[in-house]
Amino acid sequence: MKRTLYSSDHEAFRESVAAFVQREVVPNLERWEEDAIIDRGVWLAAGKQGLLGLAAPEEYGGAGGADYRFRNVILEEFAKVHATALASSFSLQDDIAIPYIAEIGNEEQKQRFLPPMIAGERIGAIAMTEPGTGSDLQGIKTSAKQVAGGWVVNGAKTFITNGINSDLVITVAKTDPAGGPNAFTLFVVEREMEGFGRGRKLKKVGLHAQDTAELVYEDVFVPDENVLGEIGGGFGQLKNMLPLERLSIAAHAVAVAEAVLAETITYTKDRRAFGQRIADFQNTQFELAEMQTLVNVARVYVDQAILSFNAGEFTDVDAAQAKWWTSDLQNDVIDRCLQLHGGYGFMLEYPVGRAYQDARIQRIFGGANEIMKMIIGRKIVGRP
Repeated sequence: MKRTLYSSDHEAFRESVAAFVQREVVPNLERWEEDAIIDRGVWLAAGKQGLLGLAAPEEYGGAGGADYRFRNVILEEFAKVHATALASSFSLQDDIAIPYIAEIGNEEQKQRFLPPMIAGERIGAIAMTEPGTGSDLQGIKTSAKQVAGGWVVNGAKTFITNGINSDLVITVAKTDPAGGPNAFTLFVVEREMEGFGRGRKLKKVGLHAQDTAELVYEDVFVPDENVLGEIGGGFGQLKNMLPLERLSIAAHAVAVAEAVLAETITYTKDRRAFGQRIADFQNTQFELAEMQTLVNVARVYVDQAILSFNAGEFTDVDAAQAKWWTSDLQNDVIDRCLQLHGGYGFMLEYPVGRAYQDARIQRIFGGANEIMKMIIGRKIVGRP
């Protein structure tokens, strides 16, 4: 089935991205894994080449387009070289942090925050999850108390992507002690603010190169000009922005599944056992046939989801369906591909081994897949 998602402009952009990947990413992948952090040089290089802020308005340095197909090209090219940690970090910047500022921020905030973020000079993060809360955002305990000229924030966050590198952290805090849906507000907390610090850089099952950390807020004064959106409007703002985050997870999931499957097909054609190619065994052919079909079906769905997002028709239910299905599929395909590699699949020198580690989080972040099914199920039965 011929793919029709892209135009010649997208393919020309792909050539530029592929060159960037070979020049700035591939030579550094092993070092980033060993150092357990991605150095800031690649962020500056990406900003210089125009790979950040693709959907941000041109007046702030962005590309000025709402066409997610260009972002998807980047995800696909990163997937081909298994730069999963970098893809996740960049998605946090381009699909979460920058859109929050661009969509919710006032004019002064856009002028102050967007240009350095688009240039890769300032790295963004979002801090929702806390120890003991997980997907239950109603359980957030980080508080913000109003004082003259601003707010004092106290609390702790965990599992924060870009937690060490981040310069601007969009922080969810409770501004009404009584609780309820209107009790939470978003604040842009900056690295240099007194009382704001980093806890541990967390050791993870996968995505070793990506800096995931704890954050600590001890009487952090956040001025009024760093309040993002309306006081008490945090939950509504989060809900409105989540579909894009989940689309990015789905798009990356399919891209990685495609890349790992393509490498596995090559491996089974080259590797021999019992006097014949592994690809010549009927079980191998059945496995490859099933996986190729599943990945192709998922690709068609995600391509349509991207077009739906571009048209402004992509809903929270669409996003939940795309996120849970593709992330489950990604994990299943990689697991089966690893099995076809035999013992070599368990070695990290083979990309399938690292992909196996990195894929597991896809079913958790952006909202656990069980939460995605609740969103879908409630819509089906007519519950709010």
